[in-house]
Amino acid sequence: MTLTLAILVPLLPFLGALAGLACGRRAPGMARPLAVLPTLTAAVLAVVVAARLGPGHILDAATELTPTGGVQIYLSLNLDGIAVLLAVLVGVVATCVQVYSTAYLREDPRYPSYAALVSLFTSAMLLVLYSGDLIVLLVGWEVMGICSYFLVGHHWEREDARSASIKAFLVTKLGDVPFLFGIFVLAGDAGTFQINGVIGAATTGHLHHATLAALLLLCGVAGKSAQFPLHTWLPDAMAGPTPVSALIHAATMVAAGVYLVARLMPVFLLSTAALVVLGVMAVITMIGSALCALAQDDLKRVLAYSTVGQLGYMTGALAVGDRDAALFHLLTHGAFKALLFLATGVVIHAAHTNSLTAMARPGGLSPDGSGISGTGGSGAGLLRRRVPDAYTTMGIGLLALAGVPPFSGFFSKESVLTAAEQAANGHALTDGLGPAGNVPCFLGWTVLVGGLLTALLTAMYVARLWLLAFHPRGAQSVGGENAGAKVTTAEPAAMRWPLWLLAVPSLALGLVGLRTNWLPAWLDGVSLTPSLPTSLIGTGVALLGFSLAYAAWRRAAATLPADAVAAGAVADPGRVLLGPLFGPARDGFGVDRLYDRLFVRPVLGAAELVAFLDREVVETYVKGAAISPGLVGRVVRRAQNGNTQGYLSALAAGVVVLAIVVAVAQ
Repeated sequence: MTLTLAILVPLLPFLGALAGLACGRRAPGMARPLAVLPTLTAAVLAVVVAARLGPGHILDAATELTPTGGVQIYLSLNLDGIAVLLAVLVGVVATCVQVYSTAYLREDPRYPSYAALVSLFTSAMLLVLYSGDLIVLLVGWEVMGICSYFLVGHHWEREDARSASIKAFLVTKLGDVPFLFGIFVLAGDAGTFQINGVIGAATTGHLHHATLAALLLLCGVAGKSAQFPLHTWLPDAMAGPTPVSALIHAATMVAAGVYLVARLMPVFLLSTAALVVLGVMAVITMIGSALCALAQDDLKRVLAYSTVGQLGYMTGALAVGDRDAALFHLLTHGAFKALLFLATGVVIHAAHTNSLTAMARPGGLSPDGSGISGTGGSGAGLLRRRVPDAYTTMGIGLLALAGVPPFSGFFSKESVLTAAEQAANGHALTDGLGPAGNVPCFLGWTVLVGGLLTALLTAMYVARLWLLAFHPRGAQSVGGENAGAKVTTAEPAAMRWPLWLLAVPSLALGLVGLRTNWLPAWLDGVSLTPSLPTSLIGTGVALLGFSLAYAAWRRAAATLPADAVAAGAVADPGRVLLGPLFGPARDGFGVDRLYDRLFVRPVLGAAELVAFLDREVVETYVKGAAISPGLVGRVVRRAQNGNTQGYLSALAAGVVVLAIVVAVAQ
C-alpha cells in the first residue's frame, strides 16, 4: 500500500501537467482545478507516505527499466526519512504556489501553460527525491531545467525574461555535462546506477575514483544550487513570475543540488579534496551573495541573493560532514523563503514596483490608493496598512532568515555553525557515513568564520529591506518612480492564506530539531541542538547587524542634502554600510562582465569567424562548383549549333589532323 501511494506522489502532478497542457486552451475553466487538485493530493499523499514509513525505516523497490547490455537502469524507489520529509516540503510549497498563482496570474492569458509547467516542475523534483537510480534521478534533474527555462521566460515578450531564461538554461547545462560524467564514473566503479549500490561501494572501499566523481558531481551541484562560480543565473531568474521564484528558491531546483550531495554523502567523505572545494565554494558564495544582497534595489533580487547565501550554509554543513544540519536548514529555509517570495508578490502586486527605492520614496497616496495626496511620508505607511498580512508574515520570514530566536532559521543556522565548530575542534559529525578524519580542522574554521560573517551581513540586508520597504525616512516629494508605486488593492484571499500557512513552520519548525526523537530520528540521529557558545555568538552577531543597519539608516537620512530630498532621493543604509563596495556589490562584483569577456565574446567571435568562412570560403567553392558546369555547358552548346557544314568542316579538319599525326608517327 505504501509503495502504491509513493508512486502516486510524483505521478499525480505529472498527469495534472499533461491534462493541463491538453485542456488548458480548450477548457480554460479547468486550468485551475487541474493545477491545484493533483498537487494538493500529491502533498497529502506525501504526508501519508511519511507517516506510514515512520522514522528509521527504508522502503526499496525496483524493476528493470530496459535491457542495456551493460550497467542496468532500474525504475526504482528509495524512500527513507530524508526523501519523505523533503517530499512533504515540496508538496506543501507547490500547493501554496499553485493556489497563490490562481489569484496572482488571474488575468494572465498564458496561465494554463504556466500552471501545467509548475505541476511538471513539482513532479520532476518529487522524482528526484524518490528515485533510487541515478539515471532516473537525472531525468527529473533535467526536466526541472527545462521547466525553469519556460517558467523564467514566461513573460517572453520582455527582453529581460528571454535573456534570463536562456542564461539559466545554459549555465545549469554547463554544470550538468560534467555531472553526467560523474555519474558514469560512479557507475563504472560501483557496477550499478543504483544509489544504494553506489553508497555500498563507497562504504566498503570499492570506489577507486571517488575524488574525480565527487568533483564532477560538484559541477552540476554548483549549477543547480547556484553556488559560486555558477550562481549568476539565479538573480536574473527573478524576471519570471514571483510564485515561480518561490517554487525554485524554496523547494525544487536549487534544493536538488544540496539533496544530491546529502544523498551521496559517503562518496564525498572519501575525498578531502572534494570537501575542501565544497567548503571554499560555500564560504565564497555565502559572503559574496550577502554583500550583493545588501546593495540591490530590486526586492526580488535581494531575496535571490539571500537564497544563494543560505544554500551556501547548507553546502558548508555538508563540507564539514554534517548532512543532518544541512537538511535541517534546507527544510526551514524552504518554509521561510517560500513565505518571503509569496509575501513579496503581494507587496509588488500592491505597489506595482519591485524597487525598494520606489517604495521608500513616498509622495503620499490617497487613502483609497487612487492618487497622490501630497502628504509626504504617508505612502509607505499606506503600503503596510494595505497589505497587513504580507507585512506581518514577511516580518516573520525575515526574522527567520536573519536567524533570530525563536524563529526556525535560528535553530537550523546555529546547527550549521555548531557542526562547523565541531569540525574545527577535530570532531566532525559524520555519524558513520564516512571517515571523519577526511574533514580537516581548517575547513571547519573556514566555514565557521564565513558563516558568522554571513550572519552579520544577512541581518544587515534584512533590516535594510524592511526599513526601505515599509519604514522609509528622508523623502518628502512626489516624483520619479513613485508614480509607479501607487497602492491599489489589498491582497486577495488566495494570496493571503498561503502566507499564514507558511508562517507556521517559519516560526515553529526549528523546534523539531531540539528533541532527538523528532527530526533527528528521521535523519541520521545526529543532535541538532545548537551549542550555547555558538548560539550566543550567532545571536549577538545578528543583533549587531540589525543595530549597524539601523544606525546607518539614521545616518543616511540625517546626511541627505535638502535638495536631494526635494528631488526624491532616498536614504539607503546600504551605501553607508558598504561604502566603496556598494557599486561593485550592486553589479554582482562584475562576475557577469568577466564571463562575458572570457567566454561570451570569444564564442561570439568564433561564431562570426565560422560565419565568415562559411560565407566567403565554403559558399565560394559551392558557387564555383555550380558555375563551372554552366560554363562548360555554354561552351559545348556553342559546338552543338545544328550547322551541318560546320560539323563536316570540323570532321574534315579532324581527319586531316589524325592523318598528319599518323604520318609523323611513322
